[in-house]
Amino acid sequence: MTVFILVSGVFTGPHVWRDTAARLTAAGADVHAVALTGLGAARSAAPSGISLETHIADVTAAIDAVDPADARDIVLVGHDYGIHPAVGAADRRPRRITRIVHLDAGIPQDGVPPLAAVPDGTLRAQLAARAESAGPDGEVPPPARDDWSRWGSTAGLSDAALDRLTALAAPHPLGTLLQPLRLTGAGASLPTTGVLCTGNGVSIEMVQRLVDFGDPALQALTRPEVTFFELATGHWPMLSCPAELAEVLLKSAAGEGHRLEPAGTSQPPAHLRPFLLDVPERPRERRGNVDLYFPDGEGPHPAVIFVHGGPVPADARPTPRDWPTLQGYARYTAAEEAVGVTLDHRLHDVSDYERAAADVAAAVELVRQDPRVDADRIALWFFSGGGLLAADWLAASPPWLRCLAASYPVLAPLPNWGLNDSRFHPAAAVAAAAEVPPLVLTRVGRESPEIAATVEHFLAAAGDREPGVEVIDVPNGHHAFETLDRTDESREAVRRAMRAVLARLRRPDGRGRNAPDAR
Repeated sequence: MTVFILVSGVFTGPHVWRDTAARLTAAGADVHAVALTGLGAARSAAPSGISLETHIADVTAAIDAVDPADARDIVLVGHDYGIHPAVGAADRRPRRITRIVHLDAGIPQDGVPPLAAVPDGTLRAQLAARAESAGPDGEVPPPARDDWSRWGSTAGLSDAALDRLTALAAPHPLGTLLQPLRLTGAGASLPTTGVLCTGNGVSIEMVQRLVDFGDPALQALTRPEVTFFELATGHWPMLSCPAELAEVLLKSAAGEGHRLEPAGTSQPPAHLRPFLLDVPERPRERRGNVDLYFPDGEGPHPAVIFVHGGPVPADARPTPRDWPTLQGYARYTAAEEAVGVTLDHRLHDVSDYERAAADVAAAVELVRQDPRVDADRIALWFFSGGGLLAADWLAASPPWLRCLAASYPVLAPLPNWGLNDSRFHPAAAVAAAAEVPPLVLTRVGRESPEIAATVEHFLAAAGDREPGVEVIDVPNGHHAFETLDRTDESREAVRRAMRAVLARLRRPDGRGRNAPDAR
């Protein structure tokens, strides 16, 4: 018999597992939903001294309560915060656990408190401040009905389910979020399954892309005993799709699921494959974290600055400015009598947008100060997750920014990135800006639904504002299509986008920066 031990996240308790547990039981499994001390029915009148170790002890006790004679397999399922006590308990009882399931949860690390996994940066700061004022024995009040999205996407939840989640929510002991997790490493090699809720902004494709960057810390995800599933829902699948979740958990227990490819085992990863256009080689000048590709002639020339996506691990090699796609775009630009510019910025984590934005701003100033560059004719071109960095340039567009382009961009924060209250929200910026530059947007038809939704949100926010958005569609294109889809459709899309950007860099005819050029 398979035994599932279910560990819930913040503000919740065994009640959230009701429907999923019923389906697992009907399939012949034994199910134990752990009541964590200080939450729900396990909450005392005045909880104190409750820490992460308290909850690890709760889960360990649930494991010990399973008679080894009655259980063939014990599958430990941790949702949200619950993955921390689950992993902690597996570290204490590794021989009893058959598999750990990370249900829309990250990978806890030794010495790191669960607070670090709270997606919303503003919330993290508020919780840290609460700890300073109230001490570790304080509590975190549950969110109001309309505030659950700060803790995870509510996509897929019916009104009734959201009402029930809110009504049964309990304050969460603050000390459990503050105490660092301590692991011996005894459970590090246990079979693992990640169940990714795509409505919360993460997918198997995204995880594979991170692995392809070569981050050593992620190579453990490519072990044969590590599998993945996706659920097309938000952060609470036990409430939004309990039947589908039960099916995935049963398959996880059987060792099924998608397995990731180790970096560099077959063909090069997408970001290191050749650019789809055959562009001429050009010499480059490397100045700090910026590379400049100059055209022939004295100039001054207009410039296009290409801003890579991410997050990209800090130790990924080669760095983005040496990726074939960005080099290809920069050389193509130089061949068309403009300066192509690439740079490395420090977007290594979703918490790094502030310093990445500073890197981009510094690179722009470096480029504009070069006497071979026409400082009044600059375009910025953003890719993928770098699209959020466009927000600053939309909110306060300088007159010399003659065009802003974006290819398969993220144009509003993804649900689990915790950036909704930040300035890095291009859709909000374009709606509020007094004036925006000409916009060129390359949109791929085979984009992930979560990223595609941000593009549509942006286009709706831009509305019919002048000078408008020129949308270049690649109906059969994938994210990063320039190396994945070597088709005539893709080649023409790149050419169209480049023509559109360069046309807006020509000198104005005196009717303003957005006027057609008289060349």
